[in-house]
Amino acid sequence: MIKLLLEGNYRYPWLLKGAMAAIAVTFVVGMGWWGYGEAQGDAVATVGSLKVSRDEFTRRYKNIYEFSKKQKLPDSFKDEVLKEIAVEQIVEEKLWRLAAEEMNLTVTPADLRDAIVKIKDFQTNGQFDPELYKRLLAFNRLTPAQFEAEYSSRLLGDKAMTVILDAVALTPSELAEAKALMGRPSPLEPAGGPSTNDRILQDMLFQKQQRALTAFKDAMRAKVQVTIRKEML
Repeated sequence: MIKLLLEGNYRYPWLLKGAMAAIAVTFVVGMGWWGYGEAQGDAVATVGSLKVSRDEFTRRYKNIYEFSKKQKLPDSFKDEVLKEIAVEQIVEEKLWRLAAEEMNLTVTPADLRDAIVKIKDFQTNGQFDPELYKRLLAFNRLTPAQFEAEYSSRLLGDKAMTVILDAVALTPSELAEAKALMGRPSPLEPAGGPSTNDRILQDMLFQKQQRALTAFKDAMRAKVQVTIRKEML
């Protein structure tokens, strides 16, 4: 499973990003033994002009660690691998934030508010609960300003990714390839699910989108200085 996580993070980072999205802002019990509140020292990484603070890295690592426990991953090399995944996720998010700034994209206060009120961790009976929001942030040694700055940065990067995704379309030759695949016999389709033809088109477009995202991200990384202080992880 760890090997799959590593390969997925390298070859298909957006798949792993999706899997981790559910835990990206989840708050869990046990924060005290992670050393929060202590002096955290310098940044664990820099991405251009952006820094990855010790606190930011530790929160991400804790979320991924808790996720790995739920998935019952083996303990061998777990910390080393999960820390690598955690810092790489944050580095990539900051690369996308820089890309968004180059595209002159912005996240308005309304964008941020609408996104936060939809987070289930901050809801009571399906409605955003301001007091619960403040308590959870305080429990995790975060002020609303700190959380909202980090979350706004993530939303900004997501907007840049959306721009790339929306620009991808299948070419006539790719559509012809898909049409050829549609003509092949296939097993019975599951009831209520998308048709085989729809899945073929969706899969081809999805794969092309992932290649476009990876290529753009790699190009950003090639022109932005990225430094990871592994001794700080």
